[in-house]
This record gives sequence, structure tokens and C-alpha cells, in this order.
Amino acid sequence: MARKVQRKLDKWKSKTWYNVETPGFMSRVNIGVTPAEEPEQLVGRVVETTVGEIANDFTKHNTKLRLEISEVNGDIASTRFLGHEITTDYLRSIVKRQTSRIDANLDVTTKDGYIVRVKPICFTVKRARTSQIKGIREVMHTIVKNRASELVYEQFIEEVIMGKLSANIYRNAKSIYPLRRVEIRKTEVKSVPVAA
Repeated sequence: MARKVQRKLDKWKSKTWYNVETPGFMSRVNIGVTPAEEPEQLVGRVVETTVGEIANDFTKHNTKLRLEISEVNGDIASTRFLGHEITTDYLRSIVKRQTSRIDANLDVTTKDGYIVRVKPICFTVKRARTSQIKGIREVMHTIVKNRASELVYEQFIEEVIMGKLSANIYRNAKSIYPLRRVEIRKTEVKSVPVAA
């Protein structure tokens, strides 16, 4: 038994700790450390963090980011953005009775050729009629598609994460029916241009 424990400890000691950093457009913030025997073992490993940790803003802890380690230089593990999602408990907290929840699910292409699946969600003040829901959904589609085609991938993701895209939807859709909240519930990078 003691030998087994010793072997585990030796194996643990032989590992090197690497600093995990967010992608360049998120200002290369150190989000923690991860162990590995060889740097190659880290490539492809998925790590999660929150926007709150990166921005040092407690109000943004409900947005989880999924990052994948793409390369290792020295003791720094660089990551690339895979997607984000708002936490389930936060989503539950903004759902209210007698209101409408309007979801959309669309794949958009950024100016530089990235395909991103975006899932915006709107909550109305009171229950909306079918025609109003349809109108709000159309506004969501138009704004998300237009912003994606106008911006390069990194700018688009930044707008999504920092809430600019949802604010833009809110401004344009509230004239159809009063809205209580607009969020981008989830994003997922579906395809990366070949040159990238």
C-alpha cells in the first residue's frame, strides 16, 4: 500500500505546472495553473472560467467561458475561445411567470470567416402576442447576423461577452413590445477559417 502511495506522489512530483492564459483579445489574463508531465499533453485540454474572473467584476460571474489550450510556450499555455454560456441558476432567476421567453438559435459568419452559433434570449415584461414574439425574434436574427458580418471574430465575441450585442438587441426590439431582459445565452464556435 505504501509503495502505491509513494509511486503516486513521485508521479505527481514529476509534473510541471503551467500558467493558463486567456486569448489575446481577452488581454492574456492568467486564469490559473494546470499540471502535465509533457507540454504536448496540455494541447486540446478544455478549461472553464468566468467573465467575472477575467474582468475582475463580480457582476459578470454568471457568464462561463470555455477555452481550449492551443499551444504551450515555456510555462505559458495559450488558449483559444470555444464558446460561452450563462449559468443555469442565473437563467432561472430571470425567468418570471406571466412573461414571454423568446429564444433564437442561429449560425452566423463573421467578417473573417468564422462560423459561430449564437443563442440570444429575450424576456418580456408581460406575456406578448405571437406576432410580437415573431417580430422580436426577427430583430434578434437581423442584429446578430449584421453585427457578425460587420465585425471580425474577436470583436464579435467581445461584443457578445461584454453585453454590447444584447444591449443592441434590447434597444431595437423594445419598440415592438416592452422587454425586461436580453441575454446571449450561449455561443459556440462551429468552424474556423482554414488559414486561421
